[in-house]
Amino acid sequence: MTSVPTRVSATLSFRTIGAVYVWLVIVVLFSVWAPGTFPTAITVKQVLNGNAVAGLVALSVVPPLAARVFDLSVAYTMSLTSVLTAHFLVATGLGPVAAIALAMGAALLVGVVNALVVVVLRVDSFIATLATGALIQSLITMVTNDSSITGVQLLAKPFAGIAQLDAGGITLPVLYLLLAALAIWFVLEHTATGRRLYATGFNADAARLQGVRTDRLRFGTLVTSALLSGFAGVVFASSVGSGSPTAGSPYLLSAYAAAFVGATQLRAGRFNAWGTVIAVLLLGTGITGLGLATSAQWAASLFTGSVLIVALVLTGGRIALPTVLRRRAGKLPGPEQPQGSTDDESRAVPAGGTRS
Repeated sequence: MTSVPTRVSATLSFRTIGAVYVWLVIVVLFSVWAPGTFPTAITVKQVLNGNAVAGLVALSVVPPLAARVFDLSVAYTMSLTSVLTAHFLVATGLGPVAAIALAMGAALLVGVVNALVVVVLRVDSFIATLATGALIQSLITMVTNDSSITGVQLLAKPFAGIAQLDAGGITLPVLYLLLAALAIWFVLEHTATGRRLYATGFNADAARLQGVRTDRLRFGTLVTSALLSGFAGVVFASSVGSGSPTAGSPYLLSAYAAAFVGATQLRAGRFNAWGTVIAVLLLGTGITGLGLATSAQWAASLFTGSVLIVALVLTGGRIALPTVLRRRAGKLPGPEQPQGSTDDESRAVPAGGTRS
């Protein structure tokens, strides 16, 4: 049994929560760079409120990734529910409850179709969900003619209140993000279903031999992913007061980036909810700081890419930074693997492959 100091040291190590330390460095950097605007309560609220929808989309890909399934249709599903909710409210005169229910029904259908193609027809998940996304985009274009849907119904309560109600400046989408993260965390970490999901992701064949119903789990993760990304689309429509045919497009890359960086945090090698939330806020803090520092427009993309590379290299189990520094000082020999790493750890962080 390890001692309390040892457990605390392991919990606070750079390998476990490296992104948190990178996040703190970013906060200090921008506090020095833009002292008049960045280190304020308004900035904190801006980071939280501005990244809640991005966090929901990022969380939507965590369950499939835990089972080694990609869902590249999440961005299109988000756009679909955004425009369908707006369409039903503005063009048909339905109430908010009916409009949201129909939009979420469409998201559920997308999830079922994805699951049937991937699980039943055995099409590679990467290709299948990309193809599904293209079909969804064609439907969106048919409904919207590539134009945003606007109307007073989208700006009036109760629909506008879904995303715009706030408490102390913190809007409801932040609460949705926390509740979604809590639910995913509980399922993955504290239920038999979560353990079976991870087993399926690490070695589906071995899990199947142990009696795990891997196909059923993958089916469920794709449906869950579609529903959560669809809900993000409804929240987005409420937030901006319109249904945008490209609502989800900017979120796809950032969602997967946050999920993969999150897989290096807290539960190294496992896709997890709270690590993903940390990654979303880290990236959001940097982009907000660049905006407040009035930097060039290209700086945001440069920052995002740089942070992702640094976070993945330093915290992904590939390089143990303290070990490297001590080795350069001549205090340690140069082993093949970083000190403290294991074969399981090196295999655990996904490299982009998937088994459908």
